[in-house]
Amino acid sequence: MKIGPYDARAIANLMLDEAEREGIVVTNLALQKLLYFAHGIRLRQSKSPLVSGYFEAWQYGPVHPATYRAFKSSGAAPITARAVGKDPLTGRARQLQTPDDADIVQLVRDVVRSYGRLSPGRLVDLSHAKNSPWHYIVDKARTDVALGMRIPDNVIQERFHHHKVSAGETPRAGEPENDTPFA
Repeated sequence: MKIGPYDARAIANLMLDEAEREGIVVTNLALQKLLYFAHGIRLRQSKSPLVSGYFEAWQYGPVHPATYRAFKSSGAAPITARAVGKDPLTGRARQLQTPDDADIVQLVRDVVRSYGRLSPGRLVDLSHAKNSPWHYIVDKARTDVALGMRIPDNVIQERFHHHKVSAGETPRAGEPENDTPFA
């Protein structure tokens, strides 16, 4: 039984499976935010990361670059395929091991049910909250060095509680279709 951190693409696949069961359509932009929220919740609850790798501060919020690349071919359209791994010896595609830890499955289910029906613009608004991890790194980059715009886990753990949902009907960021790194 694996405790974590998990391959972020496997967690993303689990999220997509849960979203499909709930009748929720997910784009890559929305998936990035859902993955980030699940990771942040896990860090706050257990002080251990949900996924391996890292998140970066991109234009429309936190993005896990490896997971973004895995689903990039979907563009702004709903994701219909699942991420696959690559066998390091043969180079052939292989199915990713889906986590079966009951706590992880429940966390993913809770995040998809709580945030999955929010529009991408609302998810961006939520990820851009003042003093949140994304905001902190973007602000820091204006006056200091923020290598690769990475959002370290300790920053996520310390600042995740700043995420709040605004009460208006229209997202402040509009409805973005696809994310890009800051230039």
